[in-house]
Amino acid sequence: MKITFKFDSRTVLRWLLAALLVWAALSKIANPQEFRGDIAAYQLPLPDAVVRLTAIVLPWLEFLCGLLLIAGGARRAAVLWTIILFAVFVLVTGQAWARGLDISCGCFKLDFLGEGAANFFESVQFAFFRALLLLVAAVFLWCVPSNKVAAN
Repeated sequence: MKITFKFDSRTVLRWLLAALLVWAALSKIANPQEFRGDIAAYQLPLPDAVVRLTAIVLPWLEFLCGLLLIAGGARRAAVLWTIILFAVFVLVTGQAWARGLDISCGCFKLDFLGEGAANFFESVQFAFFRALLLLVAAVFLWCVPSNKVAAN
């Protein structure tokens, strides 16, 4: 019996999105109060209870999506939720950028890169383009059947 493992571009992309979601989730889960502050910095017209609930639920949703993208159990649902998450991130970071808010996106903790690099990669402008690129990648996973990618 021959066991084969097919490693196509969709698999690489799916695992990359999964790793990013899990990494982002773990830093938020480790410090929900700090993440709550990051959400509040966006100055969205939301009641405090919604901000607190978001700070608790969102990281676990990211974590679950990441795990499901890796495991592949409910892959289609995980990709759909990933699209929703990234679309919301694009909207939220876009409105913060348009309003001129000088905030950290709250997605990743990159202090190990040094203050200048961490500030750049955590800036709302960079976060907007990163979220847009990740949204495009997730939509690609949703729309392009695996057999079309494998044929290329």
